[in-house]
Parts: sequence; structure tokens; C-alpha cells
Amino acid sequence: MVTFIIGKSGSGKTRWLIEEANNDLRTGHENIVFIDTDDSHIFTLDHSIRLINAKDFHIDSKEKLYGFLCGIISKDYDIEKVYLDGIYEIIDLSKEEIKTLTAWLDQITEEFGVKFYVGFEKDVDTLPEHAQNNAVLLHD
Repeated sequence: MVTFIIGKSGSGKTRWLIEEANNDLRTGHENIVFIDTDDSHIFTLDHSIRLINAKDFHIDSKEKLYGFLCGIISKDYDIEKVYLDGIYEIIDLSKEEIKTLTAWLDQITEEFGVKFYVGFEKDVDTLPEHAQNNAVLLHD
């Protein structure tokens, strides 16, 4: 399942993702990965959550992101949740590309049980219709 956290800049997407990841860890989810586009949240995320800077791995397309996620999951089948923040800063995703990426992530969820939470600075109507039902809308 892919849950998009939708909001404008400054609406609290990053805070929501960090709080949710930290809360998941406290409630027994031990294998969590947080992918961001910088390392600025290293002190706000619990040290047990794996923080990865996507820029370090030159992720600049949906294909590279998908391959990267598959690589992470293939290395550790125990990963339960992946949080992605700021990806829209390094990957320009059209509505059609969002639809394709969402389908790929849904497939990973089905096959490996990994849930994805994606911070997104786009309008909810840019998401595929089925993904709109799982979106969390944040307001300023």
C-alpha cells in the first residue's frame, strides 16, 4: 500500500513522516527505512530507523527510485515500512509517471508486505484514483 502525504511547502509533510516513523518504531515496527534528499533529520529520527540520502545514490528518475527500493528490500526482507520525503525535489513526476510508480510500489507491497509513505508536494488529483483514497491531506 502506498500512502501519499499531500501538502504545500510548510504544511508539515516532513514532520508528519518523521513522527509517524518514530511512532511506528515505538509500537513494535522494527525495520523502517526513511529516504530523504538530505541528512538534516538525522537527529529527529530515532537512531534505529535507517536514514538514507537519495542524492548520495544519484536517484533522478522513477526507474532509479524503483530499482533502489527493490535493492533495499532484497537485502532485508524484514523491512516493513519505507518513508520517502522530498523525492519530488529530485524527480520530476508527471501524472502518468506517478501512476506508474504507484503501480510498482503497490506490487512491492503485494509481494513483500512493505508499506510506503510518500511525502508529496502536488495536488491530490495528480494521484491515480485508487491512491487518492489513501492520501493524507495536510493544510498550512
